[in-house]
Amino acid sequence: MRVFPFLSLAVLIPFSGCIQTIAVNTVGSIVDEGFSAFTEETDLPFVEQALPGNIKLLEVMLKNNPTNEKLLTLTSEGYSSYALAFLEDKDPVRAREFYLRGKEFAMRILEQDDDLARALAGSADQLKAALAKRNASIVPGAFWTAFGWGNYIYLSLQNPDAIADLPRAEALMQFVAEKDSTFYYAGADLFLGTLYGSRPKIFGGDPVISKQHFDRALRITHGKFLLAYVYEARSYAVQTQDQQLFEQLLNTVDSTSVDVLPEFRLANAIAKEKSKIWRAKEQDLF
Repeated sequence: MRVFPFLSLAVLIPFSGCIQTIAVNTVGSIVDEGFSAFTEETDLPFVEQALPGNIKLLEVMLKNNPTNEKLLTLTSEGYSSYALAFLEDKDPVRAREFYLRGKEFAMRILEQDDDLARALAGSADQLKAALAKRNASIVPGAFWTAFGWGNYIYLSLQNPDAIADLPRAEALMQFVAEKDSTFYYAGADLFLGTLYGSRPKIFGGDPVISKQHFDRALRITHGKFLLAYVYEARSYAVQTQDQQLFEQLLNTVDSTSVDVLPEFRLANAIAKEKSKIWRAKEQDLF
């Protein structure tokens, strides 16, 4: 999960014409390159307070350059990351809204391709056919669209219309897994592993496929991205009723230092918090 360093209010100074566009693009590059200042952070309350203001500043820049793919990606990532880290476990209603915003900002990247825009509004088969003609250049847009979309659906299981959209979110993430399985710490494999591991077979779940995705994610990240263990515990281990594995996975999270992945201590700190939440639910799950 990436987050954003503070942006200077200087970006709000009015520019005109191409100078304004250049300024927005320049600040966007600074934001992108400055990510490590926050991803290395372990103080979750600090990040929770700092992130919203940065997301809104990105939206201000998008007002001046609404098709900028870098800004759209960062804004989508910001909303979905905030929902994942700070909302979904304590305020799922608000988390759904933030995931939906994340999905919509990323989808604006994909919709700049007219054919892909039509496919996104169509069936899953139409989307798969359109994606088959695309290359890895659209992986970031596809990933963050699917990430926000899929998590919104996960928190909206009482809504038949939301559930009906799941095949399209899955198609996007399958595309990411095929084109760049390493993207965002094997994020596509974690998404698909959770998807197949969370549902009974009668509803499309498949524990074997789920385990394959989690194993690949752990290989790609060398076991250093601790959220992978949390997702496997909460989906595959619960669905297969393997309590021993559930405890083993969460024990790994608890016993591993966040410093095992120095450039992404923040994600590992979040994994440790989520491990506590799921461990507290263990008696109800098994």
